[in-house]
Amino acid sequence: MKKYIVLLLLLMTATMLQAQSFADLIAEVNQSVVTIKVLEKRNLGIGNPTGFTSAEGMGSGVLVGERKLYILTAAHVVANASEIEVTFANGTTIGATNRRIDQTSDVALLQLNNPASAIPAAKIGNSEKVRIGDDIFIIGNPLGLEHSVSRGIISGKHIEKNEYNQSRVQEFFQTDASINKGNSGGPMFNMQGEVIGIVSSILSFSGGFEGLGFAATSSIATEILQQRGRIWFGTDVIPMNAAFCKLFHVPQEGALLVQSVAESSPAYFMGLKGGYISMKVGDSEFLGGGDVILQFDDIPLNSSKNLNKFFDYLNTMENGKSYRVKILRDGEVKTLTWRMQ
Repeated sequence: MKKYIVLLLLLMTATMLQAQSFADLIAEVNQSVVTIKVLEKRNLGIGNPTGFTSAEGMGSGVLVGERKLYILTAAHVVANASEIEVTFANGTTIGATNRRIDQTSDVALLQLNNPASAIPAAKIGNSEKVRIGDDIFIIGNPLGLEHSVSRGIISGKHIEKNEYNQSRVQEFFQTDASINKGNSGGPMFNMQGEVIGIVSSILSFSGGFEGLGFAATSSIATEILQQRGRIWFGTDVIPMNAAFCKLFHVPQEGALLVQSVAESSPAYFMGLKGGYISMKVGDSEFLGGGDVILQFDDIPLNSSKNLNKFFDYLNTMENGKSYRVKILRDGEVKTLTWRMQ
């Protein structure tokens, strides 16, 4: 009988120590997790090019890098932001700007206006070593509840490749850890406290969490840090196929329709204009009336292959160099010039 009591006490002690060590781990890594608030200007879509309204958004992110200047988050949280504000767990708030962005993998890199010197940056783990069934946890701001923790396992790993060069364009983990609106951009940690993913989205039919969440892997995120991601241009665009182009009298069989342009972005200073008329074609809803991008330098955007060339070309852009963008605006073809700074 005494043996069973001793065994039970040992099990209870081990469970308590494990719970305490997990709580300590949360307290340690939580310092690097941030709340991101963004301000966007959106056109009302009622036919007025200057009819904008301000919209606020919220997401999560994580401080990375030795210089303590960079935040990893989800691209869809900040892609169209005119203002970005980052707040840490200790209450420190610092402004930030988009640095690099990859909307295909849904990862973005922000640069803080000032280093977060007193705050420890998160360690980035090797997502290649992660196995299905591994324990993970997520910290973020679901439904505005800042620095909430959810725990689960890796349910799956999915990789999508570029059909032209077979390079990875998307790689994400599937998890059963609870993810809700506001979690986007937050870090997924392994049980060593290393970031192995950046929360992207949920698959839901009700609008709430239903057991399927996704996060871009740290391998993809690291490539963003190493400048795989393209320069943030500040536009929300829709690819136009041949039928779409014919419908809008575009003089080629492929292009990009500009939906919105973020203030103080390269596209804004170049002079690109977003849409201002709410339209629907089939099941697709969008803003019409904006610029149609036909060509970037010597790359016509008239095919999927050239679109991939265009996105790769954006990765090579250099400060001090001028770039040309050919657009269709109000039925007239024009060329805009922008000098990258």
